[in-house]
Amino acid sequence: MLTVNRRAVGHDVGRIVQAISLMSAGSILVAAVNAEFFAVPAFAVTAVIMGAIGTGLVRRYQGADPPEKRDAMVTAATAWALIGILGGLPFLLIAWTIQIDPFPVWMNTPPMDDTTVIFLNPLDGIFESMSGFTGTGLTMAAVEDKLPRSIHWWRSFIEWVGGVGVIVLTVAILSRGGGSSGSYTLYESEARSEKIHPSIVTTVREIWKIFVGLTVGSIVLFLIVGMPPWDAINHAMTGIATGGFSVHGSSIGHYGSPLIEYAVVPVMVAGSIAFPIHYLIYKGEIRNLYADLQTRWVFIWFTAGSLVLTAILWANGQYDTLEHTFRASLFQFVSAVSNTGFGTESIGSGTEQVWSPGATLVTCLGMLTGGAAGSTTSGLKIIRMVTLVRGTAWQIRNVFQPSSAIRYLRIGDRKLDEQQAEREYTEATVVFMLWIVFLMIGVAVLLRVLPSGYPLEYVIFDVMSAQSNVGLDSGITGPTMPDSAKAMLIINMWVGRLEIIPVAVLLGAILQRLNLYR
Repeated sequence: MLTVNRRAVGHDVGRIVQAISLMSAGSILVAAVNAEFFAVPAFAVTAVIMGAIGTGLVRRYQGADPPEKRDAMVTAATAWALIGILGGLPFLLIAWTIQIDPFPVWMNTPPMDDTTVIFLNPLDGIFESMSGFTGTGLTMAAVEDKLPRSIHWWRSFIEWVGGVGVIVLTVAILSRGGGSSGSYTLYESEARSEKIHPSIVTTVREIWKIFVGLTVGSIVLFLIVGMPPWDAINHAMTGIATGGFSVHGSSIGHYGSPLIEYAVVPVMVAGSIAFPIHYLIYKGEIRNLYADLQTRWVFIWFTAGSLVLTAILWANGQYDTLEHTFRASLFQFVSAVSNTGFGTESIGSGTEQVWSPGATLVTCLGMLTGGAAGSTTSGLKIIRMVTLVRGTAWQIRNVFQPSSAIRYLRIGDRKLDEQQAEREYTEATVVFMLWIVFLMIGVAVLLRVLPSGYPLEYVIFDVMSAQSNVGLDSGITGPTMPDSAKAMLIINMWVGRLEIIPVAVLLGAILQRLNLYR
């Protein structure tokens, strides 16, 4: 029977919320530096509310035992849902502040516009927050250019932290007492297992060093190719986190610069590579760019998918030159596979088709797979797809082998015995099937609540973008969507970021608590 240590869950959820409260407190400085003093109270109130909730949980469940694996999964699912809700507070409070404007002129409160007013609806703020923390990048902002810099920052900041993982942040700055076993269990619950060092606390701190270094490098690259400083900071944060929020409504396409578009591609690629591989490359072991199974397949998939998409768009006469066709295909496909969600071209505009169904579905396939496990990407992950394909071939071959045969499954440098192969193949199959089930539920809900006229492939595209935490859209997702459609996509984003299993464990624990098992 499924039993969950609620004390361990409550304690660790509290610690995670405490860590996120520090993000809101730190954002006060950014608001002040940008002379947006009207936003300071919103960040301060958010920090106090989060801090109070987090501290209250930690104190109530003080002395809780380290979590078992099932406890950690419930913690991950609960914490991600809670911070997605609480992270919407700055959007709501800043919008309220601008509407009421109770402050003197020196607080620099701007006039209310048709973009900021959207966040007076709490659901839109929660959508934006969940999209940020999960690294999705779908947005309710009608015109992102009109948002105050404080909101630009909060969107980029939560996406940057969410790219690595809120639990990774918590382990780094609030490591659990009593040894590292509890910290490692929490680390695994966020769909991670790779360790750079034997100590998990040292591992996550090394991850943060790599992540900060990649972010700084991305900022420098963007400045070199001509991106303004504020844009470079925000796009570097959301790019390396494979999140995709932009400070412009037309994303990277705003600049109309092929040089900037080509410069963004390696940043998205870097975000698709596992942190342990970045660490080895930093140590001089460059061969891992092709020797590592996942990294090798990331590059193969980027190349093959971009060329196929180029062929389709060129055959359709979508763009006037071959170079433009290749650049658009390369950028959008890398953005899809890396789950970044930056865009340079319009894929669709709601009921009006721009890309053909074939091009749209090829991009969907890229969103489905995602990048390497252990990176900032979501989706099913390259290693899981390799396991599914090779595992299926292995299962078929086994039918023709005698029962006494000793069977192995080779995946990269790993040689799995029959028991290990069955376990990993089963896990990959279960995740894949549940992933498809949630995708189908999302598509069914949107088809039910959206007005008629939206092409099916565009509905699939937007739901898959949400569940793979991508952020590309076909013109469907936006503030005019029915609230039920927004709520469904929030669930898809939450489920996709946690890779299904923690959500299933949480739902099982809730059903047991309600005595609904028979």
